[in-house]
Amino acid sequence: MIWPLQTILPWLDLLGLSVFAASGALAAARQRLDFVGACFFALITATGGGTLRDLLIGAPIFWMHTAAPVLLCVAIAAAAWVVPLRWWPERALEWLDAAGLAAYAVYGAAKALSFGIAPVPAVAAGAVTACVGGVIRDMTAGVPSVLLRHELYVTAALAAAAAFVLLSNLGLAAPWPAFVSASLGFVLRGGAIRWRLTLPSHKGE
Repeated sequence: MIWPLQTILPWLDLLGLSVFAASGALAAARQRLDFVGACFFALITATGGGTLRDLLIGAPIFWMHTAAPVLLCVAIAAAAWVVPLRWWPERALEWLDAAGLAAYAVYGAAKALSFGIAPVPAVAAGAVTACVGGVIRDMTAGVPSVLLRHELYVTAALAAAAAFVLLSNLGLAAPWPAFVSASLGFVLRGGAIRWRLTLPSHKGE
């Protein structure tokens, strides 16, 4: 059975929104914040990248025209906030973030293409969608940004977005471009979490 791309993309959007909201709420819980703080962290993490993407591609900001994304973030924040921290796996935040990054890199690139954005900027839009929310979360929490940990992060998002754009332009039938590309992004980010994979860093003088 071949699923049309329009059927797959809403699920990628839902997955990215959900896991990023959970990672934001977990970050708030680690800071011992109250429930309102958890909701705020869930919302900015889940919507930060998509908001910037929509502004850049000239799309209506997705969470300003329907209550569903905000309500979903609140519901997930509530569920995550009531779970004691000791019940969460040690690296739960990183793995939730990896799942969100993979899903949103593909979704962001696909949405950019649907608004007539050229392939290269569409790849950049996918990376922005995937990465900005996590950066805002870390900055707000006052912890070192994931971008400063020298692990593959933006690279994984770029690879997922680029793979989706390439496979789509090659005419590979849906849903394979989305599945293959999201899997690639998750595997790359997961490998970085598990084995601290990095690109060569600048050597200075």
